[in-house]
Amino acid sequence: MNLSLIDKLVVIARYLFSSFLSIELFVISLLLFLVLFVNLKKDNRIVQIISLSIYLGFVVGVFITYTSYVRTSIDSFVKGIMHYIYFPSTIVYFFIMVFVTIMVVYTLFSKKLSFFKKVVNYAFFSILFFFFMSFLSLAAIDNVDLIHVTKLYENDTILSLVQVSNFLLVIWIIFTFFYYLYHFYQKKYDH
Repeated sequence: MNLSLIDKLVVIARYLFSSFLSIELFVISLLLFLVLFVNLKKDNRIVQIISLSIYLGFVVGVFITYTSYVRTSIDSFVKGIMHYIYFPSTIVYFFIMVFVTIMVVYTLFSKKLSFFKKVVNYAFFSILFFFFMSFLSLAAIDNVDLIHVTKLYENDTILSLVQVSNFLLVIWIIFTFFYYLYHFYQKKYDH
């Protein structure tokens, strides 16, 4: 399917006016956007809660209406994650390191993060950066072609570096989630 950007937009425009369902979804999405946009200046909590409820209602409606498809999609998603864990991709690994670098830049310039959270972020970044640089240097020394994934799986050290990096990233994300959750409830109940 070699469509240009203009051709893709034409296909989407055709879909948009092809059925009552697509028109209805577009109008509801547009109305939800307009309500949220108008509410930016007023900052009304009730409007935000109602908008979130409508959005969640549609998501639940899709889950109920298309249960078998949703189940298949979730199953495919979990299989994709498990496949990546056991057979990592170097492309995804590079994007993970871009994400980690963005997070450390945010940490460097953020005035909102506590000293403790900054130290944790720097520690995880340093370890992940060490693993990534080791990965690159081993790949260069051993002349591993990173385009061919099978070469990646033949080198136990490189594969271990990528897999442990992924594991550490997940731990960092889970820690960050619970850290923010703890502070959210601490502020809520302290006031």
